[in-house]
Amino acid sequence: DEPDQNKTDIGIMTVGGSLGHTKKWEKSSVSVSASYINLAPYLEVYSDRNDWKKPYEGAQGEAIFRQRLNNGIFKFYSAFDTANFELIQEDINITEGVRFKLNNRNFYANTSYHGSLGNGWSTETGLSYTIARTNVNVIGNAIEDTENSAHLKLKLKKRFNSQIKLSFGAEHFTTKFEEAFTNQEFDVSYGFTSNNTAAFVESDIIFSRKFALKLGVRADHYVLSDELRIAPRASVAYKTSKNGQLSLAYGNFYQNANSGILKFNFEVETQNTSHYIMNYQHVNDGKIFRAEVYRKEYDNLIKFDTQMEGFDSNYDNSGFGYAQGLDLFFRDNKSIKNVDYWLSYSYLDTERDYRNFPEQAQPNFANTHNFSAVAKYWIEDWKSQVGFAYTFASGRPFNNPNTDEFLGDMTKSFNSLSLNWAYLIDQQKILYLSVNNVLGFRNINGYQYANTPNANGNFSRRALRPAADQFFFIGFFWTISENGTDNQLDNL
Repeated sequence: DEPDQNKTDIGIMTVGGSLGHTKKWEKSSVSVSASYINLAPYLEVYSDRNDWKKPYEGAQGEAIFRQRLNNGIFKFYSAFDTANFELIQEDINITEGVRFKLNNRNFYANTSYHGSLGNGWSTETGLSYTIARTNVNVIGNAIEDTENSAHLKLKLKKRFNSQIKLSFGAEHFTTKFEEAFTNQEFDVSYGFTSNNTAAFVESDIIFSRKFALKLGVRADHYVLSDELRIAPRASVAYKTSKNGQLSLAYGNFYQNANSGILKFNFEVETQNTSHYIMNYQHVNDGKIFRAEVYRKEYDNLIKFDTQMEGFDSNYDNSGFGYAQGLDLFFRDNKSIKNVDYWLSYSYLDTERDYRNFPEQAQPNFANTHNFSAVAKYWIEDWKSQVGFAYTFASGRPFNNPNTDEFLGDMTKSFNSLSLNWAYLIDQQKILYLSVNNVLGFRNINGYQYANTPNANGNFSRRALRPAADQFFFIGFFWTISENGTDNQLDNL
C-alpha cells in the first residue's frame, strides 16, 4: 500500500527502542524502520527461571521503496534481523545444566513489478533472495548453519472480458544449505543444493454476479529427488446474500523435506498434502464473521528409525496422516460504542505416522482446542484505550516412559489473561503499559523425564515451564507527521 504522507514513528520501551520514517514524493516513497531489544535491564529488575550468561539481545529493520511508473508499480523490500543469547538450561539428566548459546543473522530482499502490457495483458514479476546464518553451541558442540536461497517468478495475465481471465507463468527456487559440526572429536561439513522449477496455469471464470470458478494446475520438477509432480487445484465461490459468500476449494500440494532431513539424505521423495476446504464469510457494517471447515490428508511423509535424524538413520516415505477441523472468527467494532472486539476458536483433530513414530498418533505440537478473546475500549474522558486479551489452549500430548502408551499423556491446558492501557498524552504521543498473564497462571509446556529409572523403578520428571509467568512492558510511542493527527494506537 502507498503511504499517505511523510511521518516519523519513535518508540522508547523498557526492553529497547524503535524508529521509523516514511518519505513520500509525487510518484515514489521510501519507508525505513529499525528496532532494538535487550532484556538485560529488565532481567535486573524481574529475574526469571533461566540462568542467563548473556540475556537475549536482538535487532531488526526493514526498508521499502515504491516507484509508480507509467504502466505499473515497482517495489523493493529488504529486511534483516539478528539475535543472540547464552544461558544454562536446567536438565534432569545433567546436574550442572546444559550450556546453550545462539547467534543468528538473517537478511531478506525482494523486488517486484506489477504492470499493464495493454490489450488486456498484464504482468507480475518478482525476485527474492535470503541469507540465513545460525550458530549454536550446546555442551561444547558447535553447529554452524548457512543457507542461501533465491526465488524467481514470472506471471502473465490475460483478461478476455469481464467474465474470463487467464493467468500462467513459471518460477524457480534454489537453496544451498551447509552445516559444519565441530567438537573435540569431530570436524565435519555437509549439506545440499536444491533446485525446483515450476510452471502453472490458472483460469478465473465469473458465471454471474453470484457464482465464480477458479481452475488451475501446477507442474513442479524437483531436482534432488528427480520427480515431476502435477498438482491440480480448484475453487468455487457463491454469494449467498448481499454480504455473505460461501466457497469450496480443493488443492494438491507437494514440498521437499525440511533441511533437518535433506542435510543427511537428499534423495527422499517430496511429501504430499491434499486440501479440502469450505469457507463462509459475512461482512456487514463493522462486523466480520468467518467460518471454515477443512480436511487435509498427508502422504509420502518422511520416516526414520533413530531417535533423531542423522547420518546413520534409514529414511523412507512411508509416513501418512490427516488433519481436520474448524476455525471460527468474529469481529465487531460497531455494536458497542467505542469498543472493538474479536473472538476466535479453532478445533483440530490430527494424527500422523511420521518421523520415528511407532504408530499413528497426535503429534506433540498439536492441541485440540484453541480460543482467544481480544477487546479494546476507548474511554474519551481518560483519553485512553484499555484492552485485554485472553488465550486458552487445551493440553498437548507427551510421552510418559512410565506407561506403555505412545504420546498417551496430556499436559494441562494453557491459560493467559493480559491487560494493556494506552494513554494519549496528546494526539501523537502515547504512553503504553501492559501486563502479560496478569492472573499468574502456572502454565506447563511439557515434561522432561530422566533417562534411567529411580530406585522405585519409575522415571522421574521435571515440568518445562515458561521462563517467566508474567511479563511487564512500558513504552512511549511518538509519531511526527504532516497532518499532526497520526499515531501508533492501532498497532498497540
